[in-house]
Amino acid sequence: MSEKTIERPTTDEASLAKEIEAEEKAAARQASLLKDGWADLRKRPLFIVTAFIIVCLIALAVVPSLFTARSPFSDGFCQLQNSMNGPTGGHLFGFDVQGCDIYTRTVYGTRNSIVVGVVTTIATTLIGGLLGMLAGLVGGWVDAVLSRITEVFSALPLIVGGLLIMSIWGGGDVWSVSFIMAILGWPQVFRIMRGEVISNKYNDYVLAARALGAGSWRIAFRHILPNTLAPVIVISTMNLGVYIAAEAALSYLGIGIQYPNISWGLMISDAQDRFLTSPHALLFPAGALSITVLAFIMLGDVVRDAFDPKMR
Repeated sequence: MSEKTIERPTTDEASLAKEIEAEEKAAARQASLLKDGWADLRKRPLFIVTAFIIVCLIALAVVPSLFTARSPFSDGFCQLQNSMNGPTGGHLFGFDVQGCDIYTRTVYGTRNSIVVGVVTTIATTLIGGLLGMLAGLVGGWVDAVLSRITEVFSALPLIVGGLLIMSIWGGGDVWSVSFIMAILGWPQVFRIMRGEVISNKYNDYVLAARALGAGSWRIAFRHILPNTLAPVIVISTMNLGVYIAAEAALSYLGIGIQYPNISWGLMISDAQDRFLTSPHALLFPAGALSITVLAFIMLGDVVRDAFDPKMR
């Protein structure tokens, strides 16, 4: 009788199997964290309230015509004879100093605020996240150079730096304001991502993948990145509200969004001198700004509590 030959897996096949197993465990761990965090979020009344407010704000920004039949850019929208008149049946928020309907301008001002917040948040997350991952993974002189550059940008507070740059650069529209705030806002995301990468790149599953021959980019995007996203998402969500407030502050100071664009900061600036005689002109845009900023900051707090294992 001939003996049967028993096939044994080669070394490459065994290594590949171990690498796949390590990847599956890392993916399962991340999926479990996301699943548990989402389940926790849905149980929190504060998340439901803030999510509802943000959905309404997004609807105002995307389709303002659903909430007001008038357009602030149409001819005859502003009538000087209505200057600073109070709220009436057909004009819920009254009129500003130019005789423009404050309700319509407040609705249309939502778009610029949301766009600035979202664009700046995306830009700072991408810039800070990629540079932070590069610094944390490579280390050495790359980390040192990027860290020193980050310290230089961190030395400029958002509002003060915006005043300095925009007085030279010039503002005027959503994109220029977003660009300048993105230049100043990425260091915070950089520091968080760098710290998370450094703390995760020595974990067992990363060392196992490296021992099995996985490349640096594969390790970065398949193993490290999914486990560093939670804190970055949290801080980015909270920063979105901060950027909206910063845009309003810059516009209030006269160097952010400029006419004929609409900004809550511009509306507040125009109404400040007449607050005692016509408080409605300031209270309504200021109230819209406060609700928007508070909603995004509270959403960030709730997301942090749900997705940070240390908070649960």
